[in-house]
Amino acid sequence: MLLLVLADNYLGLYAGWEGVGLASYLLIGFWQFKPAAATAAKKAFIANRVGDAGLSLAIMLMFAQFGTVTFAGVFGAVHGASKGVVTALGLLLLLGACGKSAQLPLQSWLLDAMEGPTPVSALIHAATMVTAGVYLIVRSNPIFDLSADARLVVAIVGAATLLFGAIIACAKDDIKKSLAGSTMSQIGYMFLAAGLGPAGYVFAIAQLLAHGFFKAGLFLTAGSVKHEMKDEVDMRRFGGIGAVMPLTFGAFICCYLAIIGVPPFSAFFTKDPIIDQAFAKGGTSGALLGTAALIGAGLTTFYMTRMLLMTFTGDRRWDEGQHPHEAPPVMTAPAILLAIGALGAGAFLMLGSRLIDFLAPVTGRPPSSPGLFTPAGIGALALLVAAVILAWFMYGRREVPVTAPHGSPVTVAARKELYGNAINESLLMRPGQWLTRLSVYFDNRGVDGLVNTLAAAMGGTSGRVRRIENGFVRSYA
Repeated sequence: MLLLVLADNYLGLYAGWEGVGLASYLLIGFWQFKPAAATAAKKAFIANRVGDAGLSLAIMLMFAQFGTVTFAGVFGAVHGASKGVVTALGLLLLLGACGKSAQLPLQSWLLDAMEGPTPVSALIHAATMVTAGVYLIVRSNPIFDLSADARLVVAIVGAATLLFGAIIACAKDDIKKSLAGSTMSQIGYMFLAAGLGPAGYVFAIAQLLAHGFFKAGLFLTAGSVKHEMKDEVDMRRFGGIGAVMPLTFGAFICCYLAIIGVPPFSAFFTKDPIIDQAFAKGGTSGALLGTAALIGAGLTTFYMTRMLLMTFTGDRRWDEGQHPHEAPPVMTAPAILLAIGALGAGAFLMLGSRLIDFLAPVTGRPPSSPGLFTPAGIGALALLVAAVILAWFMYGRREVPVTAPHGSPVTVAARKELYGNAINESLLMRPGQWLTRLSVYFDNRGVDGLVNTLAAAMGGTSGRVRRIENGFVRSYA
């Protein structure tokens, strides 16, 4: 990861890019005895190969057009490139970012990636590797500044993914997969901000940094619960864990307050400005992007409150023989440190223009700095309260059934990840299998068949012709 962010050229970035991809692949397939882990690792590998093809083609196009792949060289020469080349570069870089950061349409691998060990999943997936795509786009801001079309596509992908991931997180009973859907959604916010151009680059990085604290903390606390519940991840079989794991519960609460944006905690300073700048874009696109970001904030509060209520409060729905207690310090201490960072990261980064000043040489300054309580921010707070109340009525006041009810068609679709896997299977995997089988058939019956037919014809002909020249004079007579 350090190589990725410290390189001064795209080729060095690409080497670090593949390094974190390898770390992810090895992590996902860590439990070698589990077929699900091996399948998930292969799925991540294939999805990222699609995205990495985009990044590699972008680097090749840079070298072909500008004769260099250094940041300084590319950014200095890109102003002289045609609009088509600039847009192509932006879209190819976006494709690479979508693969690494699990954004639509290459999002399907991230939920399955939770097959890896939970604590490491938190640090590699939620806090570092999957945010590399955001870094790539923001670092390439001189390219995107010259292409309004590429920026718009980035913003649309981010808005669509933040809703897609949030809806999935609202319906998943697996605590790790619900957090994975949340990760997908929160990175969607970062993509949306990056797609707003100079108005959003700083806020994309601010959300990235704050997200590293609260999402890693959430994953670590979820890992502690899983450890104490003998690898159980179904939240319907939790309940009442806060009473027996108070330190873990406290760390979770801190990260919960940070991610939903309760003032004065992290997301209040990092996410609300993204919503405000999306509306400030103006026009139909600004209204749609801002509304999507606002709805996403409400969904975030709902699924996080649902997770809190189902896991740490209410009646105990534990299986026979479960006796959870507080996790050891080696697990609780990092979670507490991350919780403290989650509470204060937003204020530390955004108050006093500290982050804006730090990033200004690279990203420039946003044209305007939104206030603390803008109309969009007040709307987000209103949705926050409404989502908490709704989640309380659904999961706090009522008894949570151990077996999930069938649910509405929307709930069923969300449990099935909005049929993303089915779409990939129908449009890509099955046609790919048919193409492979057709290729094998053509090779066996066409190419090999032609060669074998010629060989058989020569062999049969020679077998018959050699009877004429048998060496016996009487035969010739």
